[in-house]
Amino acid sequence: MKLRQLHYVQEISKRGLSVTAAADALFTSQPGVSKQVRLLEDELGVDIFVRNGKHISEITPAGKRILEYTARLLLEADNIRNIAAEFRTADRGDLSVATTHTQARYALPPVISGFRQAWSQVALHLHQGSPPQIAKMAVEGTADFAIATEALEHFDELVMLPCYHWNRSILVPPTHALALRYRDKPQELTLEAIAEHPVITYTFGFTGRSKLDQAFAAQGLKPDVVLTAVDADVIKTYVRLGLGIGIVASMSYDETLDADLVSLPVDHLFEPSTTHIGFRQGMFLRGFMFDFIQRFAPHLTRELVEAVAAIPDAETRRRLVQERIPKLQQR
Repeated sequence: MKLRQLHYVQEISKRGLSVTAAADALFTSQPGVSKQVRLLEDELGVDIFVRNGKHISEITPAGKRILEYTARLLLEADNIRNIAAEFRTADRGDLSVATTHTQARYALPPVISGFRQAWSQVALHLHQGSPPQIAKMAVEGTADFAIATEALEHFDELVMLPCYHWNRSILVPPTHALALRYRDKPQELTLEAIAEHPVITYTFGFTGRSKLDQAFAAQGLKPDVVLTAVDADVIKTYVRLGLGIGIVASMSYDETLDADLVSLPVDHLFEPSTTHIGFRQGMFLRGFMFDFIQRFAPHLTRELVEAVAAIPDAETRRRLVQERIPKLQQR
């Protein structure tokens, strides 16, 4: 049994059972992958995959159990490499972060700027996607960290650490009725008043959209959402065109760049959302990884991160987080 063979079967399972896609991802040949998988199955004496002619159609029951352990073995192999790298060249390496547009555009720039100054020999890789895609990248090891607001809590394989709370603002042109009435008293703005206007906001599943929908539903209201996007800058563009009022994360409003829009904070109308950072349970974190986490969320000290990560059970981890981090910063 070789690590390369385990990589092959794991990659096939990740690539929709496509040997060709797995071979492309691993920069090798399809016949070579097929041969090595067959050799592994012959050595084990069981089939990992069910084949329909030349194509793989499903994973066998034995294969499903084998793949569970394959993932653990490959994670430990990565840990061994990372431990060696930490002692060999502590200031060099790679850090891969999967996140949403909002985090990459508004929350991460100062963090990454400071991190690059401190760790100039660490190559940083940013991947953007939807929260489920981001979580999947972290679970599968494509990314070291996942940073998002939605969906991460559904992946118990990840160690989830809360970073900060944030809330929303209404964006409208200065001549809009809401700006004229509530600019100096946004605390009086109501959900009913918002629901009277067409709304432009985030696509469902992105940037705390679920909290927004829940707030309207609780009041028996259904906002007229005429356009959705994953990017706050796109939302602002269509607000400027007069298509509707924007509901965005407050952090996405820039007083200089967005001076042509009025921002009406609506913290009193919506429950705050929480941004988390997640990584695979059991993953060895290098020194620069701990530093990146603490730059993004100063309360997440190395001692706290290690204490939470050491707990194998997801529910127990959540309880410890609640005990150790009773209050988060609001951004």
